[in-house]
Amino acid sequence: MGTSVSVIKLNRNQLRNLTPPESLEFTQAYATTQEWSSYSDEDHEVWKVLHDRRMLDLERTGSRTYLEGADWIGLSGTSVPDLRLVNERLAHRTGWTAMPVTGFIPSQDFFRCLALRQFPTTVTVRPMDQLDYLPEPDIFHDVFGHVPLHADPAFAEFLQTFGEVASLAKSPEQITQMARLFWFTVEFGLISENGETRIYGSGLISSSSDATNALSLGCVRRPFNLDHVIDQPFEIDRLQDNLFVAESFEQIVDAVAEMRSRLSDGSKDTP
Repeated sequence: MGTSVSVIKLNRNQLRNLTPPESLEFTQAYATTQEWSSYSDEDHEVWKVLHDRRMLDLERTGSRTYLEGADWIGLSGTSVPDLRLVNERLAHRTGWTAMPVTGFIPSQDFFRCLALRQFPTTVTVRPMDQLDYLPEPDIFHDVFGHVPLHADPAFAEFLQTFGEVASLAKSPEQITQMARLFWFTVEFGLISENGETRIYGSGLISSSSDATNALSLGCVRRPFNLDHVIDQPFEIDRLQDNLFVAESFEQIVDAVAEMRSRLSDGSKDTP
């Protein structure tokens, strides 16, 4: 099932003890280089297969903002993306960078990176015999699933702000609320565009089974409301029963700003 490659698994320890980032020195333990010329023919073929079959569906079901972002950063089925070229395009648009890493990194450092508009990006490619199931992150989930939205100014602001606000979550309840906000936006977000519900969360973008479920009668889709979102539990390794449809990306920008306000003054831990 597609959720197996959704790599952000938040719990009460993962947002704790964050400090405002000053530099990227804290990433030295897992930062790497892409070495694009080292990809094999099979690596490029895996990318092509995954890219082409998802894009066929996303032309009908994906957010136009996502699709425009994919065009902006130059995604295609020709080959594995060269992050140097992707980052050149992003720099002119929103200032975000896809930062190559060796694999999963501690969540506290992940969110510190987001606050700096640096997105930790795994550069390995899944093997051909694991196209639909992968327990660890890979470049398809990270770049195809996440990075196109980083070209959108509103979503770019939301994601950076989320990284900043994560440091304010201290109690187990607050950390759970932030986990739910991340899950129902970045990973499994839906948005209304021209009267139609479209997908934008990376877990939906990169997985046909999760995307099909999200738009089916088997999934309850409710209007995005911050209090409802942070009160909604979720399970990671299964198809989602409940998702939320945002009116616009500006709405989730406002939501994370509201979370900043709540966590800063501590006046409202629960809805």
